[in-house]
Amino acid sequence: MIFGFFLGKKNPKISKYIARPLIRFGIPLSVMGLLLKEGIDINLIKSAFLAFFLIGFLILVINISPLFKNRLPNYTLQLAGLIGNTSFLGIPIAIALLPSTTINFTIGFDLGTTLLAWIFGPFFLQEKFEKKNIPNIKGLINALINSPASRGIIGVLFAYILQVDDKLGNYLWIPARIVIGLAIIIVGTRLGIITNQNERIFDLSEEIKFSILLKLFILPFTVFLFCKALDFDFYQSSAVILQAGTPSAISTILMAEAYNVKQKIASKIFFTTTLISIVSIPFLKILMNLFI
Repeated sequence: MIFGFFLGKKNPKISKYIARPLIRFGIPLSVMGLLLKEGIDINLIKSAFLAFFLIGFLILVINISPLFKNRLPNYTLQLAGLIGNTSFLGIPIAIALLPSTTINFTIGFDLGTTLLAWIFGPFFLQEKFEKKNIPNIKGLINALINSPASRGIIGVLFAYILQVDDKLGNYLWIPARIVIGLAIIIVGTRLGIITNQNERIFDLSEEIKFSILLKLFILPFTVFLFCKALDFDFYQSSAVILQAGTPSAISTILMAEAYNVKQKIASKIFFTTTLISIVSIPFLKILMNLFI
């Protein structure tokens, strides 16, 4: 990130050159690597469905409710408030705090948020869609087919058909790590660009503050209620609540950079939620021990 910070200060346009090929090639490889290496079981599928449909439902509620829409008026704010840094932060935290038997719940939640972010995020953030309230069906189908996550899933299906899933999963873990490194560099470049523009990272609008509140507190509480309704046990609930409470994802910055949409907002939310999560995640763990 430090390297990216100085890179962004020297050349503000460099992040766009990195973000676009990363989305086109890196994200599909990462999705394939995650699925092939960890395998698929019922726990992974359950938590993936929970993440995908819950976050999708909340995006729908935000956009049809004037109360929420006024506070989160664009998709950058909404995605930053709902898509968490589960891959780079959530999974390591879960491994450290929870039994290994819950790892597929953790990975499933990460997979569900990743799929939703990369299937619908690029579609939502395009300028022609930002001006509309309802997506056209043809455009949505094209987005599903051409999204980075969809290409990754198609690759996984071919790997299973050709029976090369074990070997390919091990090989793809290497480029997946490279993708993480490049993504972190992009975060650094955006922060470098902000300092070039003499902007204060903590100069936050009311909309950004509400997005931060949604990400770190409202979303984990909503996931808690769903876990109660679905009768998840303590460790299953803890796995998905911790993932819901992670700071805003690097993917929100990648998409903002690739589509040139509200990069400053995405960067500020990512940076601020990451700092606050140092306190909020331990607080969540204490609350889970008391109330689950």
